[in-house]
Amino acid sequence: QGQLVDSGGGLVQPGGSLRLTCAASSSIFIFDAMGWYRQAPGNQRELVARMSRGGSTNYSDSVKGRFTISRDNDKNTVFLQMNSLKPEDTAVYYCNGHRLWNDYWGQGTQVTVAS
Repeated sequence: QGQLVDSGGGLVQPGGSLRLTCAASSSIFIFDAMGWYRQAPGNQRELVARMSRGGSTNYSDSVKGRFTISRDNDKNTVFLQMNSLKPEDTAVYYCNGHRLWNDYWGQGTQVTVAS
């Protein structure tokens, strides 16, 4: 319970797209919220996008209008569709599940935006 496996990262050119996938080992509804964070070298981990159990979403200002978080309830999966990628989006992206006072993390997937 609470295990998350994220995938889908890779190398993409500026302006390109990627879709990240977070697969949960249990129903995603055990979590109060699920989201994606990222961490670039030398930086703190920061929130990218988040979806509550009820479906409300919030995004960091830097990705609004470009990234979309969604979920497939039947497959216990959360996605992050990333469009119009920029070099500054380069980071390791982590899936997160928050339940009560605990945070659960995926292992991280590298996203590199470069020409």
